Amino acid sequence: MDTQRRLHENISALADGELADSERELALAALDTAEGQGAWRAYHLTGDVLRDQARGELSDGFSAALAARLAAEAAYLPDRAPAGRAAGPVAPDPAESPADVILP
Repeated sequence: MDTQRRLHENISALADGELADSERELALAALDTAEGQGAWRAYHLTGDVLRDQARGELSDGFSAALAARLAAEAAYLPDRAPAGRAAGPVAPDPAESPADVILP
């Protein structure tokens, strides 16, 4: 596992109150960087959204833009898969952590 991914996982665990004491010093040091602070904000925002506690206003036209993008998406048909892919749901990549989805 690479160092950046490990730091992001530690910051996520710290935000959730689940970081082992032995990892705390490294996570706190990562919070002194711009990337670490960005990760901290992203994990807290994600938690707020999941708990339905997000605060803030959506920008003007957000709903319309989202509706337009969703309308442009191809419909999922379980019997028909795109070329080169198997039909049905795609199994998650075991090498990918939830942090990869939020932070590249």
